[in-house]
Amino acid sequence: MIVKNVQEILDTEREVTGEGWTSRRLLLKKDGMGFSFHETIIAAGTEHLFWYKNHLEAVYCVAGNGTIEDLATGQVHRIKDGVLYALNNHDRHVLRGGTEDMRLICAFNPPVTGRETHDSDGSYELVEE
Repeated sequence: MIVKNVQEILDTEREVTGEGWTSRRLLLKKDGMGFSFHETIIAAGTEHLFWYKNHLEAVYCVAGNGTIEDLATGQVHRIKDGVLYALNNHDRHVLRGGTEDMRLICAFNPPVTGRETHDSDGSYELVEE
């Protein structure tokens, strides 16, 4: 059994921060679950181009608000507490923080190792342990 407390991840190598976002990586590839599981904070008023071309991601909002824009279709969806979105087609998208920080719970397949950061096109490379 694996038990994690997000408070114990703060200020460790499992808390990765970029401009306007923080990812707290609760489960990683080395945990052997077949997916990784994260708490991600998107700062209010920020904009992020993401494209997980090597990963599938499901995201559930538990606090805050914002929008996600599908760059293939131009469709914009409101994100708020209780909304889930799944990037089932490696969808290139823009995630925008709204009037308050968004707190998102995310699962990645394949799992990340914990060392990934977004590259210039907004994706994570596949990193081997």
